[in-house]
Amino acid sequence: MSMILVTARSFTEAGAGPEEKLRRAGHEVRFNDLGRAMNAKEMAERVGDAVAIIPGTDRITREVLEAAPNLKVVSRYGVGYETIDLEAATKFRVVVTNTPGVNSEAVADLAFSLILSLARRVSRHDAMIRKHQWKRIVGVEMAGSTLGIVGLGAIGKGVARRAKGFSMNVLAYDVCFDRDFAAEYGVEEADLERLLGKSDFVSLHCPVTPETEGLMSAERIGQMKRTAFLVNTARGELVDEDALCRALKEGKVAGAALDVFRTEPPWGSPLMELENVILSPHAGACTQQTIERMAFQAVDNALAVLGGKRPKSVVNPEVYGKK
Repeated sequence: MSMILVTARSFTEAGAGPEEKLRRAGHEVRFNDLGRAMNAKEMAERVGDAVAIIPGTDRITREVLEAAPNLKVVSRYGVGYETIDLEAATKFRVVVTNTPGVNSEAVADLAFSLILSLARRVSRHDAMIRKHQWKRIVGVEMAGSTLGIVGLGAIGKGVARRAKGFSMNVLAYDVCFDRDFAAEYGVEEADLERLLGKSDFVSLHCPVTPETEGLMSAERIGQMKRTAFLVNTARGELVDEDALCRALKEGKVAGAALDVFRTEPPWGSPLMELENVILSPHAGACTQQTIERMAFQAVDNALAVLGGKRPKSVVNPEVYGKK
């Protein structure tokens, strides 16, 4: 019986179905015993004779791959794969897959809920009432406000559709701008500098690449309105958190809502001390429907590779000898 290591922490919340599917296919299933994402050393210590890994945001480095001589597939439970060393995986003939599209509506829901919460100070009001403080903080209306979307992929488009339902003006920046979508939903293309300068809310929805890491630097944060809010439900590496913290303390931006951080969990971060920040535990994909879809698709991708078939979503097609 071959072993499959499942380290994605919410995998079991999908119910028994995905695990049973792996066991019916003749595999032993082992789970994350740490209750958090594993670093490379922890993963290398546990991967052993696994033929497949189903990770969340755990680190899959060359060290991990070298420790797993029987590994055939890393079936990412989610979309982003920046924590996986694709070059090393391809060298070791390990197929890397992901689950694109399954979480876009859920993340768009959370992003827009954070925008609404910032606008109407929902979390601040809740916290004050729990302290027996009956005080109202003046908010801003959505209608007529401008939302700037950085990254007009599936999630960014979902946020744009929601924003138009609230009568917002929408600007968007993307290196591969979808003009057909923009025309249909009244989204205006803008370069990054103009988007930051004009938007009342800036929502990040781009992947982490060498070009986007640290995208929201001190300089770019300084291009935002003092009355504007920053929302990040994409990846923590997109934001210079020290620069954001300074800007929030100095009133250079009005507030922020973060579902992702450079270090997760962000214990000890000065952002935790600020009242004008809403913090969320990387929960964008945490809906029952999304968890089930991600779990089953990750399982199907792993079983396809182990069965000698090519799965739907291969991240490193070079492993097959051609793109």
